[in-house]
Amino acid sequence: MTELSGSQFRSAWWLPGPHLQTLWAALAPPKPRLTTSRERLELDDGDFLDLDWVGAQSGPLVVVLHGLEGSIDSSYVRRILHRVVKHGWGGLLIHFRGCSGEPNRLTRSYHSGETGDLRFVLRLLRERYPTRQLMTIGYSLGGNVLLKFLGESPQQEMPDAAVAVSVPFDLASGADRLSRGFSKLYQKRLVGSLHEKTRRKFAARKHPFSLKDLKYWNDFWSFDNHVTAPLHGFKDATHYYAESSCRQFLSAVRTPTLIIHSTDDPFLYPDVVPSQNELSDTTSLRLTNQGGHVGFVSGRFPFKAIYWLDNEIMRWLQERHRDDDE
Repeated sequence: MTELSGSQFRSAWWLPGPHLQTLWAALAPPKPRLTTSRERLELDDGDFLDLDWVGAQSGPLVVVLHGLEGSIDSSYVRRILHRVVKHGWGGLLIHFRGCSGEPNRLTRSYHSGETGDLRFVLRLLRERYPTRQLMTIGYSLGGNVLLKFLGESPQQEMPDAAVAVSVPFDLASGADRLSRGFSKLYQKRLVGSLHEKTRRKFAARKHPFSLKDLKYWNDFWSFDNHVTAPLHGFKDATHYYAESSCRQFLSAVRTPTLIIHSTDDPFLYPDVVPSQNELSDTTSLRLTNQGGHVGFVSGRFPFKAIYWLDNEIMRWLQERHRDDDE
């Protein structure tokens, strides 16, 4: 169902417009302190994944998927894991390949449609903790990965509940939006981070593209066409976007799922928001008129900022919490 909750979320008066919402939520200090422990999972293909764990070793376990070029240091990650710990639950962040501070071993990396690693981790967690309730939260790119996984694997029994935030439902449309107006600044920062990571990773190993030409691929279309697509078996960026966008998988989702999205998201055009007939009957879309991209900040004053997004996520997960976890 679609829930128009713009009346429930009221943007802070001191953060008018989508860009200030987006930037404040991403950059405003301080980040919550977390005590984390890192686990490295060795994968069958010779690569690895790094997981950062927090909180209780019993009760519900909340699995977080970060956005493009995110990590345990991302503000939204630290805020939600801090809330999970305060609630007495356990949580972990899955670092996508190459995002934990160390280049991954294989030539391939991570991308918006890669669901195999999420499936691997969830299966492992289910084997380790057969009675713990598994809940998953995906932000931006991580939200696309999560929804695609749920839709392409509707018969799986994990996770027990899911939340997806500021999802790029149509990757091609998102790439177009980020090449327009002020949103070019987000593109510059993100693509710049991808450039730096690519140069570092391939400095001493064979690369399937020209590192000298990397400086010319300054938008998502060109970077994904020359780097992301060939690294991951796609013909080009168009093929990558078409195969990896989660929108086509939404009707098959069977897991109880909440999608939180704002129509003023500066990463996406409003017309990418799925219609009611594209959603399964287990999916709720909480659509606001304001909030930016992974923003949704309210409150009367900056020193009393209220992170409505975190409150809504935790409220929804608490409503689906079982009391039979061990």
